[in-house]
Order: sequence, then C-alpha cells, then structure tokens
Amino acid sequence: MSLKNQIKKNSSFFFLLFFIFTLPIQAQDQKAKKLLNEVTTKIKSYQTIAIDFKYALNNSKENINQESKGNVVMKGNMYVLNLMGVTKLFDGKKTYTINPEDEEITISKYSEKDETAITPSKMLTFFNTGYKFSWDIVQNIKGKKIQYIKLVPNNSKDQRKEILLGIDLATKNIYTVIEIGKNGTKTTLTVNSFKTNQPVPKNQFTFAESKYPNYYINKLD
Repeated sequence: MSLKNQIKKNSSFFFLLFFIFTLPIQAQDQKAKKLLNEVTTKIKSYQTIAIDFKYALNNSKENINQESKGNVVMKGNMYVLNLMGVTKLFDGKKTYTINPEDEEITISKYSEKDETAITPSKMLTFFNTGYKFSWDIVQNIKGKKIQYIKLVPNNSKDQRKEILLGIDLATKNIYTVIEIGKNGTKTTLTVNSFKTNQPVPKNQFTFAESKYPNYYINKLD
C-alpha cells in the first residue's frame, strides 16, 4: 500500500493529532493529568502556531517503512496544513482540500455537530477525550527532556492499541506522538520546528479559486 493511501487510511489519527482542549477530570494518574493540563493551557495561550514535522509509517509484517515531511500554520479557528503534496485549508467556515496531482479541490462546510470535523482546537490536544492516560518513561532526545504519557483508547473497537505522547518538559509543547495499532502498524509524528506568535499574511487562510483555473471543484455542501 502506498504512503499516500496509508495516510488517508490513518487520517483520523493524523488530523486529530495536529493536533481538543476540555480535558475531563478523571481518577487517573495525577502527574499525567497535571502535565496534560499544562500542555493544554500553554497551547491555548498562543495567538499563532507554525509547525514543521516528520511523519513516519512503519509495519514490519507488511514491509512498510516510509517517511514524509509536512507543515501546518494555525491561527484562531483557521489553519493551513500541507502533507504529501496535498493542502488542507480551513477558513473557519469551510474546509478546502487541494490535490494538485489530481487537479481536484474538495470543499466541505464545517459543522460543530460533526465530531470528526477538524479545527485547530482539536489538532494539538487530541488527548482530551476518549482515552485513559498514565505516566510513562522519560528520554533525553537531542538535549531535550521528553516525558511520555501513555494513552489507551476507551473504545475497545478502536484499532489503535495505544498512543505515546512525548512532551518537552522545558516548553510544555508536544514533541512527538507515536501511535501503535493492533495490526502492528506504527505511526510517528515528530515536531522539527514549533514557532509561536509569529505574524501571518492576511490572506494566509483565504481560498482563491482563481489560482486553480483547471481544477475540478467538488462541493460537498
């Protein structure tokens, strides 16, 4: 299976990674809960966030070992995400998925009732609902002290066995997310650059149809 198809198959993991702010108070590991709350508070304090990342997909049984780079810029309730040559733009009301390879643009409206809809508030704090969490190992990576929190899905039908969330203890920002599937697939997202409160162009989150004259427009309204 190609990397693009694997990413489409695992899109719920990736987009919910980049990232869900209202962490429920549960009788779980107190240290883990405290750190996750600190991460959430820190993320909510930023006006803008720009992240460059590496996305890796591995499955030894299927002989899959592939990597890709991407980036995302977020401000308020808007974002632009680039991965595998595909751009996903959300202007606060509609999502535009721009695929140059197929010369196709898919436009869909945002609904607050749609739990699968992706917004910046869901990108960097996916851990807020649907998981049991516990304190895990700490590692020193490139001079950074990374504390891992283990997340286990509450839903037994979830195809993910567990997720390891690596947090930079110095900045309280997410450094890496490792998802381990029940089928042996391992997906890893590692943050290479995390920049905040930087100015962005006024048209950063504006879709201009005139830039894509030969594209097929697929409206899902």
